[in-house]
Amino acid sequence: MCYYDYYERADGAAGQGLGAQALRKGTCMEYLILAAALLLVGALFFLSGVWNDRRSRRWQEQKYREQFGKPSAREYEAGETDSIPGYFFRHRGDFHLDDITWNDLDLDLLFLRMNTAVSSAGQEYLYYMLRTPVFEEETLQRREERIRYFTEHTEERVRLQMLYRQLGRTGKYSIYDYLELLDTLGEKNSLKSVFLDILIAAAVVVTAVSPGTGLLPLIALLSWQIATYLKEKRAVEPYLISFKYVLRAVAAAEKLGREAVPVIGEEQERLRELLPQFRGLKRSASFGMRSMGSDGGPLGILLDYLNMMFHFDILGFNRMLHQVRRLAPQIDVLLTVLGQVDALIAAAGFRKGLSAWCEPVFEEAQEETGSYAAAQVRLEIRDLYHPLLEDPVKNDIQVRRGVLLTGSNASGKSTFLKAAALNAVLAQTVHTCCASFYRADFFRVMTSMALRDNLVGGESYYIVEIKSLKRILDAAQTVTGEKAAPQERVPRGVHAPVLCFVDEVLRGTNTVERIAASVQILKSLCRPGVCCFAATHDIELTELLKAQYDNYHFEEEIADGDIRFPYRLMPGRASTRNAIRLLSVMGYEEDIILRAEQMAARFAETGVWK
Repeated sequence: MCYYDYYERADGAAGQGLGAQALRKGTCMEYLILAAALLLVGALFFLSGVWNDRRSRRWQEQKYREQFGKPSAREYEAGETDSIPGYFFRHRGDFHLDDITWNDLDLDLLFLRMNTAVSSAGQEYLYYMLRTPVFEEETLQRREERIRYFTEHTEERVRLQMLYRQLGRTGKYSIYDYLELLDTLGEKNSLKSVFLDILIAAAVVVTAVSPGTGLLPLIALLSWQIATYLKEKRAVEPYLISFKYVLRAVAAAEKLGREAVPVIGEEQERLRELLPQFRGLKRSASFGMRSMGSDGGPLGILLDYLNMMFHFDILGFNRMLHQVRRLAPQIDVLLTVLGQVDALIAAAGFRKGLSAWCEPVFEEAQEETGSYAAAQVRLEIRDLYHPLLEDPVKNDIQVRRGVLLTGSNASGKSTFLKAAALNAVLAQTVHTCCASFYRADFFRVMTSMALRDNLVGGESYYIVEIKSLKRILDAAQTVTGEKAAPQERVPRGVHAPVLCFVDEVLRGTNTVERIAASVQILKSLCRPGVCCFAATHDIELTELLKAQYDNYHFEEEIADGDIRFPYRLMPGRASTRNAIRLLSVMGYEEDIILRAEQMAARFAETGVWK
């Protein structure tokens, strides 16, 4: 019935009273029509969001298919890379790659190339995995089974990646950074927020009955809630992000447990055993806390506004605080299991993108003494190359003792050392080598290569260098542990053989003392259970250490005023000195070059500098 119908009846029959009643009813009808229109617009907006979300999912699934095997090109939020080592710092074992080795081998760059993990749990575990070599072939074989499966089963892999996409990342915060600080928050009380929510609900009811009476208090209460929300959320935001991530992790674990992916059966069983312990946590989570799984869609935007007005997520935080403190060990296991699967999918993508690769073969040295300190190490690699090079030259190496490497600058010595060390690390982490064949012992890999002065600590390059070498000598002296029993078969990392790489031994001091000290240090590293690769410009070392080290070298070719580096590893020591000739190639004055050659020739004949 419309406004005009009521108005005509009022004019003839009931007079002014009916006319006023008709006017009110007509006005109410207009409000209903307006409300219906708004609901229709809201429904259309929601349906549009659902359609866009489905289209986005299809696009993301196709992207995962197309990008698999390609280097990661993702951009990181400010401070995000600082949080990635969070899991590693809390789970370091007896042996891990120390900071010097990690930096020498540019493993940050390799990690960023490999990091196609979709979740924070995945990328943190991938970082941990690269820094924590494994000394158990059984563990590596389990990783191999999963890596191979994810490489060969596209649809199953994409389903898991979409699942991990819902888990998402924590941005610049690592969960572990804040789980350890929960005790500093004390006990949180929600009575004030609950009381204000009750007042807002009452104001809404009053406004519906009498807009003039309830509207102003409602606006005041909502304004107060929004203003205080920003302040309170800022104080707990890092923890809030972590708590919401825990909730998403629980939801992801439930979904992962239902996936038909047989290769992760062990992980699914662990999650099924673990999930019942999180029932109380889920009950403690508020509506606002659970809303964070909405991925920013229309529903997520609506819930964000509700959180601002009613503090649902802060209420949920206060309720969850006690539960998270109690369940910290179980949360750690949950994130570990989830992170392992995501990290191994990333490792499968890394392997897929390699031009050539092989599975490593591990052989423990067998000695009657039963001591690793009496065992001769072995390392054999064919077609070795560095995975970060665009067009690498591949080389072979087979050794049973130390290697002394000579050659001019830029000839390939440092790159070869890094490639050999890096492949030893990859073999014991992602079970993938950049080579056609790799056979070796389980090694503790250590390096002393790309060192710098410590300006902050006031240490010269030489001091930094001898400290770096000392830690390798100390590790070599720990290769004294008894071999594992036959049923264990694998050594503990703390007593495993040492594979070390030293670039330009003691370059920070004078020639005479450098050669004397280098000989004694390198002799000390020539012992059972230790294999040392050392690069040097001091040709004298090749003669002084020929009884302990095999000599190899790289050469350069100078012709027609140009220089070429073939980057081929050659047996024996370098037989040419081309440093002065390189000055000519770079355009130095002939007088400088001639006088330098004369001085070098005179010293070679007499052993005296003039």
